This record gives sequence, C-alpha cells and structure tokens, in this order.
Amino acid sequence: MAIEYTLLKKEKHTSARLGKIKTNYGTYETPMFMPVGTQATVKTLSPEELKMCDAGIILANTYHLWLRPGEDVIDHAGGLHKFMNWDGPILTDSGGFQVFSLAKPKDITEEGVKFKNQYNGDSLLLTPEKSIEIQNKLDSDIAMSFDECVGFPHTRKYVEDSMERTLRWAKRGKAVFNNPRQSLFGIVQGGEYEDLRKKCAEELIKMDFDGYSIGGTAVGEPKEMQYQMVEYSCKYLPEDKVRYLMGVGDPIDIIENVIRGIDIFDCVSPTRLARHGHALTKYGKINLKNAKYKEDFTPISDECDCYACKNYTKSYIKHLINAEETFGARLLSIHNINYLINLTKELREAIKNDNILEYREEFIRNYYGKK
Repeated sequence: MAIEYTLLKKEKHTSARLGKIKTNYGTYETPMFMPVGTQATVKTLSPEELKMCDAGIILANTYHLWLRPGEDVIDHAGGLHKFMNWDGPILTDSGGFQVFSLAKPKDITEEGVKFKNQYNGDSLLLTPEKSIEIQNKLDSDIAMSFDECVGFPHTRKYVEDSMERTLRWAKRGKAVFNNPRQSLFGIVQGGEYEDLRKKCAEELIKMDFDGYSIGGTAVGEPKEMQYQMVEYSCKYLPEDKVRYLMGVGDPIDIIENVIRGIDIFDCVSPTRLARHGHALTKYGKINLKNAKYKEDFTPISDECDCYACKNYTKSYIKHLINAEETFGARLLSIHNINYLINLTKELREAIKNDNILEYREEFIRNYYGKK
C-alpha cells in the first residue's frame, strides 16, 4: 500500500497544517519528527526505546546500507523491517545527500555519481535506477528519488543545471520503480531561487509522486534563507500530499518550517548532540560536560517524562559522558529524541488551537531567554 495523506486542518494565521499519514504500519499525525537510523539502527537505541519515545516513521540510508551489509542481504532477511525488528514505518533516503557530503563535482555525470567504497576501495556508480532498485529491495514504506543535494553557496547556473538533472533523474527513477508496498517521493531542488524551486515543484507534480520533499536546505545557508527556500517550495506543492523537509532538526527550524507548511522532518542532530554531552531542554541546549553539573542531582528536565529524566540525574549522566560510557550517550539520545517528538506534538496542539505564532514567541522566550 502506498501511504495516504489526509489534511485535517490548516492553522488560521499561517500555512501550518495538521494531517495524518496512513501507512502499512499504522496511522500517524503530522507534523512529525523522524529519528534517523542511518545503518538500520538509531545510534545507541533499541526499537523498544524508540517506541517509548513515541517515534513513528524512522529513517535508514540507502547509500550506507548498499555498502554494508548490501541490499541483497536485507532482501533475503525479509526486508528492512524484519532485519532491524522495527514494526513501524521506514523512510529510506536515496543517497542524494552523499552526493553533497562525499562526492566531488567531477564525480557527478548525467549517468549518475561515482563513489569510492570506503571499506574496500572499490569504485561505485550510483544511478537513479540503482538507487530505486536498492530501495525496492530494502522494502521501506517511503522511497526517495535520487537527486543532487547542492551545497551553499553555488552559482545560479550550477544550481539550475543541477535542478534540471535532478528532474531527469526523478523521471528515470520513477520509470523503474517497482514495489507496490512502497511510496515514492520527488525532491524539490533549486537553491535559493524561487523560479527554480517553482519549476522543479511543477515538473515533479506532473510526474505524480506519492509525496514531495524539499532538499538543498541546511547545507550552509543562513536560517532566514532556509525558511525562504521552504516558502518558495511549499507555495507550489499540492495540499493533498505529504511535504517532507530533509535533514532539518534544530528546534526553532522545526517550528519556523511547520509555520511554512512542512509536515515531516528528520535529522541526525539529537543523537549527535547526545554523543557530545548535549541535552535539549525547554530553556535551551545544555552541555552536561560543564563542571556545574558535577553534583546536580536533578533530572535533565523536570518537565520531561522520558526514561532518562524519570530515572537518572545530570550528575550521573555527566559522569557517564566524562567516562566515555555509551550508556550516557544512550540516555541523552533517548531524551533528545523524546524532546523533538514532544515538540511536534505541541505544534500539533498549537495548530488545533490556532495559536502557533504565540507558541513560537513563548518558545523563543524560554529557549533563548529573549523577550
């Protein structure tokens, strides 16, 4: 079954949307934050701990799973859900972000993108067709078109050429897509240029994807430009399909982009911050490596009901982080993922109550200490 999106309500004063996504593994409300499990695992966490955080859709990465253990191994295991013991929906990235993070411009051609296998040195070619073939075998619920994620800054000509190629790749990938249990999303590129975003969105809509993603943000541009890119894209996307903003997880960015019409988000930031001793709280991000927490026997947050906050203190977690014990990173990962999932729950309530702008003001006051 392809996913089904239903728009439940639009917030009175903004473009924020309350919706629901029906999947093979249940129905979930949006806006939603999706934890990232690049290697078929969310770092340090078990599926049971993710369930405790009320996680819905989680991500896995096509490129990395292609390298190891290989898509055939996962296919023989019965697909990604059985392989990783996750009974919720899964979205797989296409490898497009690795074009940004790992490939050089000379490696990108019309055919696809050349990579070097970091484990054995083999030369690899990832094409739109190969990306879709891998994702079909992974048997995720949502597959992504193969695109080029362009960094910032770039010349307009480069962004335009890249966007046009992304459209050609989307068409090629859709032509070979062959898994009736999956949905396939197109990805809107076009950098900071509204006319390019408009063209990309309109051409993807003609191809009739099951949902649409906004790519090429959180790649070095200022925040205000990111929000503008999202506005430029959402303006031209259909209201009856999911809108997914890729790779964005800063709390304020989630709020600002929900206001602009985004439904689902993903980011590696909550677990990455955790591994460096950082916790997200209502009153800002704190670093538990700081000396002031050595004898702080209170939870990370008095207002949080996650496993870490109900059972452990800042003092203990600081000790674990300083001792490089993985349990510390695990506790902070649980807390940070729970924080972002709760943030999207609060945003859903704000949309229901038509007061998301007031919610943003209160968040900024608390999180940044600003009036």
